[in-house]
Amino acid sequence: MGIIEKVSGPIVIANKMLGAKMYDVVKVGDSKLVGEIIQLHEDKAIIQVYEDTAGIRPGEGVSTTALPLSVSLGPGLIANIYDGIQRPLEEIEKESGAYISKGISLNSLDQKKKWDFVANKDLKQNAEVDEGTILGYVQETEIIKHYIMVPPGIHGKISGLKSGRHTIKDAIAVINDGGRKTEVRMMQTRAVRKAGKYKNKIMVDEPLVTGQRVVDTFFPIAKGGTAAVPGAFGTGKTVIQHQLAKWSDAQIIIYIGCGERGNEMTEVLTEFPELKDPKTGKPLMERTILIANTSNMPVAAREASVYTGITIAEYFRDMGYDVAVMADSTSRWAEAMREVSARLEEMPGEEGYPAYLPKRLAEFYERGGKVETINGKQGSITIIGAVSPPGGDISEPVSQGTLRITKTFWALDAALASSRHFPSINWLSSYSLYEGNLKNWYIKNIGREFIENRDEAMRILQREAELKNIVQLVGADALPDPERIILEIGRMIRENFLFQSAYDDIDTFSSLSKQHMMLDLILHFNMLAESAVKEVSAEKIVQLEAKKEISKMREIREKDFAAFAENAKKSIENGFSDLLKANQ
Repeated sequence: MGIIEKVSGPIVIANKMLGAKMYDVVKVGDSKLVGEIIQLHEDKAIIQVYEDTAGIRPGEGVSTTALPLSVSLGPGLIANIYDGIQRPLEEIEKESGAYISKGISLNSLDQKKKWDFVANKDLKQNAEVDEGTILGYVQETEIIKHYIMVPPGIHGKISGLKSGRHTIKDAIAVINDGGRKTEVRMMQTRAVRKAGKYKNKIMVDEPLVTGQRVVDTFFPIAKGGTAAVPGAFGTGKTVIQHQLAKWSDAQIIIYIGCGERGNEMTEVLTEFPELKDPKTGKPLMERTILIANTSNMPVAAREASVYTGITIAEYFRDMGYDVAVMADSTSRWAEAMREVSARLEEMPGEEGYPAYLPKRLAEFYERGGKVETINGKQGSITIIGAVSPPGGDISEPVSQGTLRITKTFWALDAALASSRHFPSINWLSSYSLYEGNLKNWYIKNIGREFIENRDEAMRILQREAELKNIVQLVGADALPDPERIILEIGRMIRENFLFQSAYDDIDTFSSLSKQHMMLDLILHFNMLAESAVKEVSAEKIVQLEAKKEISKMREIREKDFAAFAENAKKSIENGFSDLLKANQ
């Protein structure tokens, strides 16, 4: 038992802590607040406390659990809402009301509920098993099978495995390792700061389909990839994260609200349970886990929340699932590290952030990837991190540290946001380094024209940007007709394809097939316009009545779009034909 010597915000210094280890979880003070040892000096321990330390005073006791900060993993994770150290917020509300009581300690998973466990029929009595071996499964939700695996560090011969109804604390089998017998339960624990094991990393080759046109068509992210979404306040970072969480085709979604405003997290907590998964028609929460750590919660818990989320993600990845982790925002995580570092009186780095900030960012993002798991399955973790640079200045340390690691950059533009263009991803500043990896997938599943159309559309947008600079100097009327056509096609791509309303029931999600047909329709108009402008003026082409078909695209439902696109093409072709005949 140690004794508190000093309290400084979330940092507590305790003496008489001989025998304690780095990263041990401790109970601090009379209230038994949860903390973690982050430094040791002889018999003194520097403790990072994950709860509000108001009222704690020197002289109170500190006890160590001799265990690292860990999460409980097992059936019951899906559809749950946790705080940064995996305390279930809905259960806490029942116990303490709207505010979290100090020192409250509840089980992360329901230990009384019985689950129907189906044993792996391929595992015979006394079969050799190793860590990660799948023992069976529980149908946790209608769309997710929760596979029960041998916990890390355990191997040997298995006995007593059979199907039945069990709680997560019941023994479902015994593993004998040379006379040392270990009971295996449906629940296991994992330390959050240690990356999970896997056999091999695999080259990413499949996109994470998000339903967001600017992302899927122009700046795709691979399953197992990493992306950064930096932007100033009001540019729509959180809305983009929400959209990706709602509509991406990952099998498991883990949304980490790290230091975000309470009203934004409230929107997530109230909206997600009402949403339907577009693939299955089931509630979206049946494949989602939420970690809510709002800006008014203890700052140190922000630092733990991203590790909690990524450890849960690794657990589902080991089952063979594609997992998407939304971290909103890593800037708040970095700010928590900065505050703790300042209280520890460490030498500050750039802008006061600790010198180890780039290392911590790299460690987090590198826990993503597509892997061959230790049980031979393939799974992936896609990490999408929002960054909130002050004033939108991405030269600051968190943005730069993130960009050095991630391979997709969605640059949010305050000017686009102020003009009400959403998603406000700047198509000239953003990039994706996964295009080469994904090219064959797009050709095989959508068609080679998809790649060709994307390249042509980007060429038009880049040329439009150049012409806009000229227009500001000499006016649009001074441009030759072919270049005025480029301006018009660029506008059509921006307003009818890149713009997408997150709040419109139809426009909020576009399949890759619909995206392909939408862009193909615009470029078909462009092809006809480039030919017609040799004979008629650009002004007449711009005023063509058939052009209105393109402006309707975003209002057409998926099931009706193929027929609409075919009719729209004919209408546009007839419009150009009539225009050319009238000009003869």
